[in-house]
Amino acid sequence: MVEISGNPSVDVEIGESPSELVRFDNVGLRYGIGPEILRDLDFSIHSHSFQFLTGPSGAGKTTLLKLILQTLKPTRGRVTLFGQSIAGISKAEMARLRRRVGIVFQDFRLLDHLTTYENVALPLVVQGREESSYRAEVIELLRWVGLGDRMHMPPVILSGGEKQRAAIARALIVQPALLLADEPTGNVDPSLARRLLRLFIELNHTGTAVVLATHDLQLMDLVDARRMVLAEGHLHIYD
Repeated sequence: MVEISGNPSVDVEIGESPSELVRFDNVGLRYGIGPEILRDLDFSIHSHSFQFLTGPSGAGKTTLLKLILQTLKPTRGRVTLFGQSIAGISKAEMARLRRRVGIVFQDFRLLDHLTTYENVALPLVVQGREESSYRAEVIELLRWVGLGDRMHMPPVILSGGEKQRAAIARALIVQPALLLADEPTGNVDPSLARRLLRLFIELNHTGTAVVLATHDLQLMDLVDARRMVLAEGHLHIYD
């Protein structure tokens, strides 16, 4: 159970043998001939799970998220995504696997020349879908994240919290099995951070596994969830 103190609990039903979405076996990363900056990474991420990724600034949280997404390749070890080893995988197959992962960036990465609706719909446009096939689901999702009355506005009109919710909606529109969130509460006040955390927990309740990278210990203390702690190149896991 994932629970926020002072709020109703959110139960996440996990089967007796949840499927393994990500697996790292003895993974290491170095740049050039320098020392390894991440080493001996051994962990799994299962379906329906919720975990924090934390550690001091510069510990490598964003780097680890890139390794999970495979926009950065390890220098040793084995990475498995959705039951498939990425060793020797084709670009087309890698792109197919990545479509099952949503990513939320700290700096939003919204396009100012598009409306909020168009930003959220963009991944579906890239997939080649016709607007008639997705319009209703984009509108429904925007309402779910509290932006139903802001969908026709450009990002420059939105507050920081609204931009972050738009970025979350954009990541969710592809219905990912796994969501990676890189410091999504880093640029908002504590009250809004709690609201965003509630949004991630509600998302997890619908079945999406969540990895939320943060250095905010107070935020993590609100939730009874797994912690993955990066320190000096090693990953320590506390269930």
